[in-house]
Parts: sequence; structure tokens; C-alpha cells
Amino acid sequence: MADRTRDRGVATFVRHNSLSLVFAAIFLAALAGQSVAGWFAFNSDQAAQQLTPISFGQYLVSASFAVDVAENWQSEYLQFLLYILGTVWLLQRGSPESKALDSAGLGSDEEQQVGRFASRTSPKWAAVGGLRTAIYSWSLVLVMGGLFLGSWAAQSVAGWAAYNETQLQQLEDPVSWAAYVAGSDFWSRTLQNWQSEFLAVGSMAVLSVYLRQRGSPESKPVGASHVATGVEG
Repeated sequence: MADRTRDRGVATFVRHNSLSLVFAAIFLAALAGQSVAGWFAFNSDQAAQQLTPISFGQYLVSASFAVDVAENWQSEYLQFLLYILGTVWLLQRGSPESKALDSAGLGSDEEQQVGRFASRTSPKWAAVGGLRTAIYSWSLVLVMGGLFLGSWAAQSVAGWAAYNETQLQQLEDPVSWAAYVAGSDFWSRTLQNWQSEFLAVGSMAVLSVYLRQRGSPESKPVGASHVATGVEG
């Protein structure tokens, strides 16, 4: 009986958290695939330059792998940071990614259920008022911004180390971190990720005006008007 109850509990947990669990699984699978492919590519470059190949474990802790991972993470967090902030005030007529056309802005305390308008089930910091409620009101942006800055800083340090390894292999002088961050390698890596993220977000906002995916909250109902704004399927 206890085993059956536990199994039902596990099944309920998986069902209620299936979105995050599936994306965690495919993230780990993709990261593992990237590490293996990157290792082969790195050693291929080493062989082409008549340098000694490295083990898989060495590659996992190398600057080359770290910069490849960090440069993607920082662009993803930047995308969500800007999208979360942008959708507070910016609108897109007909898109479920936008708020209703008359709802731009931070909203009233009553609409946001903060302070005296909080319910019994509201998070504690939403109800207490003052600085804690103000911080909680911006907590998603603050955390996303911190993750973006942290991963961008990691990219700069790992990219600097990888760049200087190449410099030394080519018998050239290494550069300082400040010189690397001001240079073309860092900004080429950064901007090639940013432009793709901005294109994807903009495309989603516009395409969702006219196209549908039945059952998805990222889409309007299939029969909704093209001009219906802020309506989820």
C-alpha cells in the first residue's frame, strides 16, 4: 500500500513538473553532446597544428569548452531579461506574447495583488509591503539580470584564457583581460549570439499574430482573430 501511494506521488510529481523535467533532461543531453563534439573538434584542430591531443576530462575543464558554454548561456538570459522588461511597456497588436493594448505598464497594486490586496495564498513578500514587496516585485528581472551578468563575465574570463592559449601557441604575446574584452574576438562571440536571440524573439512575437498551435499557451486559440491581443490558447 505504501509503495502504491509512493508511486502515485512520484507520478503526480512528474506530471505536475513535466515541462521543467523534460527541458532539464534535453538540456543535459545537449550539453553532453556539445562536450563530445567539441572535444573531437578541439583535438582535430590540435592535430592540424601538430599539437598534442587532450583527454575528454581535460577538455571539460578547459577554457575552450567553458567559453563555448558561457557565451550561449549569457545570450539566453539576456533574451529573457529584455523580453520580461520589454513586455511590461511594449505592445504587439494581435500577439499572445503581448499584454492587452490598454494594459501597458506596471499595473496597480490591486491588479498585482500586493500589499493590502494580497490574498491568503499570496507569497509572503508580496503581502508585507515596503522594501521587501518592492524587491519581490522585480525579483525575476533581478535574478535574470544577475545570471546574465554572471555568465557574461564567465564568458569574458574563459574567452580571455582561450584566446591567450592560442596567442602562446602562435608565439605571440598574451593580452590583458581589459584588452580582450575591448577586442574583436570577445564582441564577435557575443554579438553572434545576441543577434540570433533577438531575431527569434521578434519572430515569435510577430508570427504568433497570424499562426496558431492548438493547446499551447504561447499561441492564441485557433479560431481567435488576428487582432486579438494578449489572448492565450
